[in-house]
Amino acid sequence: MIPEKLNCCKWIALWVLLGHYALVAAEASENNTQWFQHWEISGQLGVESLGFWEQAAYPGQPSHFLSAMAEMEFVREWDNGRQSFAFVPFYRYSQHDNRRTHFDIRELTWLWAQTDWELRIGFRKVFWGVAEGLHLIDIINQTDYVENTDTEDKLGQPMINLALIGDLGTLDLFILTGFRERTFPGEKGRFRPQIAVSSSEALFERSGLAKHMAYALRWSHYFGNWDVGLAYFYGMGREPILSLSFDESAKPVIKPYYELIQQTSIDVQMTDDAWLWKLEAMFRSSATESFFAAVGGLEYTFFNVEDTGLDVGLVLEYMFDGRGSGSQATFFQDDFLMALRLGFNDEQSSELLAGVLIDRNNQSRFYNLEMSRRIGDNWKLEAELRWFSAAPASDPVYAVRQDDHIRVELSYHF
Repeated sequence: MIPEKLNCCKWIALWVLLGHYALVAAEASENNTQWFQHWEISGQLGVESLGFWEQAAYPGQPSHFLSAMAEMEFVREWDNGRQSFAFVPFYRYSQHDNRRTHFDIRELTWLWAQTDWELRIGFRKVFWGVAEGLHLIDIINQTDYVENTDTEDKLGQPMINLALIGDLGTLDLFILTGFRERTFPGEKGRFRPQIAVSSSEALFERSGLAKHMAYALRWSHYFGNWDVGLAYFYGMGREPILSLSFDESAKPVIKPYYELIQQTSIDVQMTDDAWLWKLEAMFRSSATESFFAAVGGLEYTFFNVEDTGLDVGLVLEYMFDGRGSGSQATFFQDDFLMALRLGFNDEQSSELLAGVLIDRNNQSRFYNLEMSRRIGDNWKLEAELRWFSAAPASDPVYAVRQDDHIRVELSYHF
């Protein structure tokens, strides 16, 4: 049986070779010197401070973490812009949590674009959805959970993607050629259950090729003020079930279990002047359960308040999950989100987002404050403040009840 890390390396090597031969074939008629010209190179380097003001819930968890990250982006276009190659590697080093120290290829993609179709081969990140508080239907990429608990950071997904573009909309066809397991904090990491998840002992409903292959399609179009998307996914689910078991020495361990699922979804957004109306809904089925989930709401923006340049956005969303309050698989069974978004429209691109998530059943609350501001031409300062309140022992949030924290990152962009 091939270890998962070696398996991942195998897929990376395969896609690097495919990308290499695609580029060689495309540039066969050009001078070799010309190939090394006209690259667009950009990236960012950052230092992060992550601090917790409450005593850790579990032994061995530090109250402060320092980490550093680097992300580069290499882009090359040719064939009058019809073909391009992009490579985006990412690395983070964490002071205490060796699970958070990790490398990933966010993107390694060859694109061939024509008027009515586009072909992409390689590692990519693809986002589906319109909601603010919960990206319910976003399923192509696996969550990079050690990066941030907001689940917005994703691992690069190897794929073949053909987009058919016409007057009746865009049809995206996906063959996903390699399963990525979710990242989890280690023994010293925060944002984890009492027993750290043993990623190396992950279990799967299928093995071999059936484990790694998934298929998806999405049709999207607009009708006046309406943007609509319909999607279908078949393959190993990205959301693991965490199950408690015991090793050979009778020590308790938590193992992630990945099921084969089918998911059908819809996303709709209607724009009417300052109003945004949003809906994401999906039906998912597996061997163990079938359920419906949805998130919907609205956003209203007051533009240029009192001629100050300030934009004020008000957000209200409701989240429902048919698995109910007894499920440990989701935090959002019956929750409301209320948020305030401020855009200062200044030279520093200053932004602020403040919100509270309220569980309608047990009245537990999750508070979130995010701020960002550019410093000069190349520096950016970002801060996040998050804390929990009144989570009962039956709520999945209870496991991280003492992980209230502030995160500050200073990054240099070039």
